Amino acid sequence: MKFSSLYHFFFFRYETFFNLAETFKMKYCLLCFLIYASVFSQNNYPKDYFSSPLEIPTQLSGNFGELRPNHFHAGFDYKTQKKEGLNVHAAAEGYVSRIKISTFGYGKAIYITHPNGFTTVYGHLSSLSPKIDSYLKAEHYKLKSFEVDLYLKPTDILISKDEIVALSGNTGGSDGPHLHFEIRDSQTEKVINPAFFGLGNDIIDNQKPIITNLFVYPLDENSVVNKSKNPFMINLSLQKDGNFNCDKILAKGPISFGINTYDLSDFSWDRNGVYKVETFLNGKTIYGYQFDTYSFDEMRYVNALIDYERYKKTGQRVQKLFMKTPFPLSIINKNDGYGKIDVSQNTNLNYRIEISDINSNKTTISIPIEYSDVDATDTLKVKKTKFLVKSDKEYNFEKGNWSFYVPKGTFYDDFYLNFDEKENSLFLNNQNIPVHTNFLVSVIDTISSKQDKEKMFIASVEDKKINFNYTKLKDNTFSTYTKNWGKFSLIKDVVPPTIKIAKSIEGKWISDKKSIEFIISDALSGIKTYDGYLNGNWILFEYDYKTKKIVHYFDDGIVAEGLNNLKIVVTDNVGNSSIFETQFFRSQTKK
Repeated sequence: MKFSSLYHFFFFRYETFFNLAETFKMKYCLLCFLIYASVFSQNNYPKDYFSSPLEIPTQLSGNFGELRPNHFHAGFDYKTQKKEGLNVHAAAEGYVSRIKISTFGYGKAIYITHPNGFTTVYGHLSSLSPKIDSYLKAEHYKLKSFEVDLYLKPTDILISKDEIVALSGNTGGSDGPHLHFEIRDSQTEKVINPAFFGLGNDIIDNQKPIITNLFVYPLDENSVVNKSKNPFMINLSLQKDGNFNCDKILAKGPISFGINTYDLSDFSWDRNGVYKVETFLNGKTIYGYQFDTYSFDEMRYVNALIDYERYKKTGQRVQKLFMKTPFPLSIINKNDGYGKIDVSQNTNLNYRIEISDINSNKTTISIPIEYSDVDATDTLKVKKTKFLVKSDKEYNFEKGNWSFYVPKGTFYDDFYLNFDEKENSLFLNNQNIPVHTNFLVSVIDTISSKQDKEKMFIASVEDKKINFNYTKLKDNTFSTYTKNWGKFSLIKDVVPPTIKIAKSIEGKWISDKKSIEFIISDALSGIKTYDGYLNGNWILFEYDYKTKKIVHYFDDGIVAEGLNNLKIVVTDNVGNSSIFETQFFRSQTKK
């Protein structure tokens, strides 16, 4: 008997022949599923188990491990020909284990758990298949919320391989139409490179990774490289074989390097991430990393992997080939020196960098290093303040009514803090320092009335733009946790949100319309909730923060024949509300 037949036997025949209590049935089915998962996950990366989720040839706008703001990319971004509405297929049989609908992140997303121990994720969808959508729609109305995060039972929604489960879209934090696709270990939830499962094999790639820049880093106050104590870019010489050489490096003390690199395929100009970087000193591996698998807890370490200061100043993500202060990122292979090169007297070293893509195309940089005792003419550029913050300590800074608490391990390296209070605002101007975990910003207000305090929050202020931070009030102290630097001010918001409709429907027949939509916005604290009521009953409005639109589709079946009374209530993050009411007529009778 094929596995597919066994799989469906346990989910369908069991229910047919054994009409037991629902609870026992669910436990039995789940047990059967887990037994099969354990058997079929022994081969960790089956090459022919998963099929492509799209019907079109594979083109990627983003690959696994790519460096993104504050995270590594967790999967493949499949191109969808710059449009929405392409069929999205299940990569293998299984069951829908999770449905998450969010205005940010993956937008509309579904998770399918498979019997081989893996889960596939499909994000930024425009809509879900009818059988998934009917389940979701019922939950929307049950919870009276567009944004939901649902965990399903193994027998709720069964899926066959290649079944159409959704249409591609541009929902959530997407910058354009595409399909985000992941493969996760179902037990650990670690993301795994989809290329290991044979996905993307149809991409023709004979291109070596591209090196755009190479940087050298003196690593302590006594280090000197080519008469400099500061990092700088090294000129590279392209060889006929596509690899690079560079002039001899004259140095003393601990040093290391960083690269700016990307990868191309044969018929695409999209700059994707490289798969593997490895460094050698006199033929011996001393540092490297490759994007096989990692956990979501590790994502933010991308800011420790790159030269974060250079990224903030130039937008370049230079990947450091060393750890100045060790951090626990599992993709990194390191020796005891964490990639540091100790250039001492009478030293001649050969340093080599190898950058590879997933198809084993490789680019190499060869760097000769020689000891030199020449003093630096370019001295160390460190702007010191009176606040030296060490990454392994906790701190609490106070000035005026403001305070700033830093837990141990908030930062990767030691640095000098820019901390000030003036004009009733807190200034933390340390934008070039990466933050790993939240710090606490607090302010005491003994002047404002209780009523005013209910409308106040700690805002991040950039130029004239005000961004809301979730704020707690206890006694007279406002506090917020954040990972963002900048200016913080205590802001009062008494302005309600706005609700607009492009063309009035008051008293009109709109039988030909499939939906109604409104534009909602808020100038200060931002929108927290949006609810619609049709003839007194809650109705689903879908929200897209990029367009600021909320849309209700009449196929929900809530609309009445003839006269309908519509009410929309939008509330911001400090409780200011706006109400929009109108009447319209609609007939559901098809002519």
